Amino acid sequence: MPTGIVTPHMEIVVTGSVEDAGLAALSDAGHDVRTVAVDGAGELADVAEGAAALIVDEDTPVPAVVFERATALQIVGRTGIDVDGIDVATATEHGVIVANAPETDVRAVAEYVIGLLFATARGIPQGHVRLKDGEWAKGDIIGSELDGKTAGLVGFDDVGQEVGKRLDNLGLDVVVYAPDGDGERAAQIGAERVDLDTCLDRADFLSIHTERDEPLLGEAELAALGDGYLVNGTDGDAVDETALANAVADGDMQGAAVDAVSVSPLPDDSPLRSVEDIVITPEIARHTATAEESGSTSVANQVLAAFEGQPVTNAVNVPSIPPDAYPVVKPYADLTETVARIAIQLFDGDLEAVSIEYAGDIVTETVEPITAAGLTGVFDPLGWDANQVNARHVADQHGIDVDVSTIREAADFQNLVTVTVSGGGDELSVEGTQFADGEPRIVSIDRYWVEAIPHGHMLIVRNADEPGVIGFIGTVLGEYDVNIAGMFNAREAIGGEALSVYNLDDEPGEDVLAALNDDDRILETTVVELNGQNARE
Repeated sequence: MPTGIVTPHMEIVVTGSVEDAGLAALSDAGHDVRTVAVDGAGELADVAEGAAALIVDEDTPVPAVVFERATALQIVGRTGIDVDGIDVATATEHGVIVANAPETDVRAVAEYVIGLLFATARGIPQGHVRLKDGEWAKGDIIGSELDGKTAGLVGFDDVGQEVGKRLDNLGLDVVVYAPDGDGERAAQIGAERVDLDTCLDRADFLSIHTERDEPLLGEAELAALGDGYLVNGTDGDAVDETALANAVADGDMQGAAVDAVSVSPLPDDSPLRSVEDIVITPEIARHTATAEESGSTSVANQVLAAFEGQPVTNAVNVPSIPPDAYPVVKPYADLTETVARIAIQLFDGDLEAVSIEYAGDIVTETVEPITAAGLTGVFDPLGWDANQVNARHVADQHGIDVDVSTIREAADFQNLVTVTVSGGGDELSVEGTQFADGEPRIVSIDRYWVEAIPHGHMLIVRNADEPGVIGFIGTVLGEYDVNIAGMFNAREAIGGEALSVYNLDDEPGEDVLAALNDDDRILETTVVELNGQNARE
């Protein structure tokens, strides 16, 4: 289970068929879990209002209206790999994480694909049906053995890799066509990576493991497969179903087995239904008791992680952070968000652009989640509803240009983050670093070099560099019972302008700022809040 900060009790709504194992984990964590039955998007939106999490099975769509009305939602979890039917774009706009449980389906689907392969190669379903119909077709059904044959994989996703390993263990040669896949991974399981024409020419059995919006295998490709077999357990859009039905019916192909179809449920007039040597099942490859229980547990863990601010490992719309990298990335993300919050609260102009520059050790990490944290730090004090999920969308929505750059070396520091906010010809930069002891420091504010601790209430004063000014500021704060927890000074040149940063135990009121600004030596005062009350002064 994820561990982290203590979270308040959250309301979690569960719809559809979700196993009890994961739900028990959520209840044990102190959250209010409600399992409900819904009929349509309107009812789902009704029951989701006020919920912090929504868990659905693969048969429950989550359309835009749910995200528009359920404004407290933090995460939607799908207990399977397929997020079709969930409006991920709208979820992202509203800052809601969408997560699935792909790892729970891989083994179940891979085993089913192997089962389909045996079934179609040996005519098992046909023998069963004919026997049930009263026919003893002992000599009519002549199957094909798999040993020594060649299996072709079209696509090489997680399921394809698992299928490839199992087929190799069964004594088949395995060839892989994976234009977007990992050739090195193919070699690791004993497979050979080839082009599509070679895959079709050499394969006795072809298994589909890709995601397509239009058919990859049509009449010509199926003809190239010759008298082989095709198994499709993952992507109904990858194969022209009419061409497949014709190829098997005409005897050009020996058979096929299909668990994934282009239209679900399969229409009554589908050409696949009328061909005896095409085995069809109703998209049940993923459905095992083990997979469904694992999917429930996986999604529950991700919901708990989201509540605790931990990485959601299977989020489909959030920059990914591997769990083992999270302890390294999180301090950088916190630093960047803090630097950004200070920069935007000091900036007087209308925001038009945000530039974030990373230098030093930080560039070896995954910077996209760090950037999302930085953008959140800029937008939150402005009252824009931004988080790690929708920060980029919020930038686009408000017409904010975002520029991210990296530099291998950080002068004077092991790592350095620079956030620059600009607009109307004005710009302001703040720089921060993460010390080896884990402590963040602000090292530059608008070109003034400082070493300030970013914490709580920060009073930032621009003043004339004259004797007695620092004492005057301390006296005023003392008169108003505002205690100074820390103080950091910087100046451009002797007798010029200086900048002072004060960490205060309490927020200075308007009367304190007025008393300071009454002195001609005080040029500007700004209160920066890092306690979650991030309003610009």
